[in-house]
Amino acid sequence: MRDVAKLAGRPARLKRGHFLAEGPQAVREALKLHQQRVAEGRPGVVTEVYASEICLDRYPEFEDLSQGVNARLATEEVLAAMADTVNPQGIVAVCKFLDVTLEEVLDAGPRLIAVLCQVRDPGNAGTVLRAADSAGADAVILTASSVDIYNPKAVRSTAGSLFHLPVVLGADVEDVAAACRARGIGILAADGYGSLNLDTLQDQNTQRRLTGQGPDSEYALEQSTAWLFGNEAQGLSEEELALADHRVAVPIYGSAESLNLGTAATVCLYASARSQHQAAAAVS
Repeated sequence: MRDVAKLAGRPARLKRGHFLAEGPQAVREALKLHQQRVAEGRPGVVTEVYASEICLDRYPEFEDLSQGVNARLATEEVLAAMADTVNPQGIVAVCKFLDVTLEEVLDAGPRLIAVLCQVRDPGNAGTVLRAADSAGADAVILTASSVDIYNPKAVRSTAGSLFHLPVVLGADVEDVAAACRARGIGILAADGYGSLNLDTLQDQNTQRRLTGQGPDSEYALEQSTAWLFGNEAQGLSEEELALADHRVAVPIYGSAESLNLGTAATVCLYASARSQHQAAAAVS
């Protein structure tokens, strides 16, 4: 039990190469990925599951999902002692690190990538990862100065999306930009002071795609794209902004000074995803 509880801390996670997934949603997605990989003849991702009888009664699917996994019953008190939260909702899982290399991501021919530059809040990082998953992005990349995505709060904030798409950790943003550019992947920086307006860009792309006429847009949103998202307080640095092909602002029509990171990332990623899906549908 103590070894599991220690995974709430970064030193223990790094030493063991494991992290905690807490709650039915996260554990369910972890076990689905585990069973999928085992069925493919690959190593699984879940090493241990601890659950209360109440949880298993409420979610009977965990009995099948836990086949072949070291699963044990535990009281609510024991689970609370293991987990980072006061109430882990009756179930926790010990999982192996999932991150992959930048080369693995780029060699797969991604269409949409979210790059988190110096994002230090675990809740924000998890929210962006969840948004990227929802938008159908192919990967999320975190720079070396960003938060540990295996932080329990970050894992919870992903709501299971951590187990759905590849994640690269500790990347150098200059290396990311150079590697993307070498593969023909465009780079956009989400910047409140950007010269390009996201709404205008979408309108131009839609008009061009539907009519074949109208002004050429300065950037084709349907092309493969890596979006750069910056620190919660300072945004992207001048050095990071200089790496992008364009700086794009999400228009604000009300009185708010700015959008928070999660909202801005969601709007930007969905703008690209929508254009990419519409372009694909037009071809088919």
